[in-house]
Amino acid sequence: MIWLYFFIFLAACFAAGSTGGLFPPGDWYARLNKPRWTPPNWLFPVAWTTLYLCMATAGARAATSPDNGLAMALWSLQIALNGLWTPVFFGLRNMRLGLIVLSMLWLSVAATMVALWMVDSLSGLLFLPYLAWVSVAGALNFSVLRLNPEEAPIGR
Repeated sequence: MIWLYFFIFLAACFAAGSTGGLFPPGDWYARLNKPRWTPPNWLFPVAWTTLYLCMATAGARAATSPDNGLAMALWSLQIALNGLWTPVFFGLRNMRLGLIVLSMLWLSVAATMVALWMVDSLSGLLFLPYLAWVSVAGALNFSVLRLNPEEAPIGR
């Protein structure tokens, strides 16, 4: 039965991740000034695939555990915010609003990790790499915003 839950959570992850195909970085992002420590482009799909597998596993394990209501609600919140960042940052080209979404995502991932830990410790641990990656993404979003102050969002 846990496999059914796993595939449902994995579908939610890949639905959120599909926004990357709908709103690719493109030429706009390529020409922005970025910090020297920006991860190489090939790392992003590898990292996200790995993270989505961990997130789905954590969700499935917690979904089959008792007293999981808060963990499941927070898991839902973080995946919604995860899917929102790409359209805001790449679609609207709004780096400032993207940073706000990413800050909310970081808080929701941290809260989800704690709630998952309280339900199933391995599920909580499976969110630790995600929190680390979102921390890097937040630092990158902030740095790109700071290095490109003249870039205006679409529609401005």
